[in-house]
Amino acid sequence: MRISDEIAAYILHIMETAENGAAELQRNVLAEELGCVPSQITYVLTSRFTPEQGYVVESRRGGGGYIRVRRVIPKENVTPLMHVVNSIGDTLVSATAEAILQSLVYQGFINSKTAGVMAAALSDRCYREISAEQRDRLRASILKQMLTAYQL
Repeated sequence: MRISDEIAAYILHIMETAENGAAELQRNVLAEELGCVPSQITYVLTSRFTPEQGYVVESRRGGGGYIRVRRVIPKENVTPLMHVVNSIGDTLVSATAEAILQSLVYQGFINSKTAGVMAAALSDRCYREISAEQRDRLRASILKQMLTAYQL
């Protein structure tokens, strides 16, 4: 098992056993406990515990600081796709759009062919004539509309 898999499994185990369902960690302490460097903890948090994958990561810096990881619990009558739509925000870079689509494929909400078509429509090549700021706003709006239409 790779160290990133071990870190992710450890964090998930803490979340499962915690009363409130949240893992509260100190990065340096966790790194020492698992025999890795703190940057590996950061990598796992930023790549495997993202909003697109249904997690919220909060942190407080400084002495005695912590990192809190918790799973987002969708509200009643909100489909998983609508949860993703609500988490997108006003702007969206191409790499994040691709990560969202990959996560949706992995979770079985869309198939890989649909994700490929959506990714093509969201790629930077489609918007090269538009400024970066407008491009990211347009991309967020288009992905929200596609996912909303897809769930209907």
